[in-house]
Amino acid sequence: MRLFSVSTLLLFFSSSGLALQIQCYQCEEMTHDCSTPEFIVNCTVNVQDMCQKEVLVKDDGIHYRKSCASSGACLIASSGYQQFCTGKLNSVCITCCNTPLCNGPRQKKRPQPSAAMTLSTSRLHVLLLLLSSVLC
Repeated sequence: MRLFSVSTLLLFFSSSGLALQIQCYQCEEMTHDCSTPEFIVNCTVNVQDMCQKEVLVKDDGIHYRKSCASSGACLIASSGYQQFCTGKLNSVCITCCNTPLCNGPRQKKRPQPSAAMTLSTSRLHVLLLLLSSVLC
């Protein structure tokens, strides 16, 4: 019965548009920062929950790779390349973040949370509360 209740809740949240989705910039081996609207993609709902940014320093300049990623894969990649993130020739820096378009350029001033982000966060809290009440 609990499994049925949890499945029903998850189906309800997914079908009612309450599923969690993030937008990220996506490009491959660009020599410019590719943080413009034509490079924005919608990540796979509830699978790709982070944005990833790779900055590579090569002979011909700085190259960028940006994409959606799952948190596990991104965090493993970023920690694995940490020793190669020197800023010098052949440097590779991989960073992960979990807010919309966070793999774009750095913000000079931290923006206020948007209504959409606040709504997504509150939806997550409601989902967690409902799941915990069903499972307890």
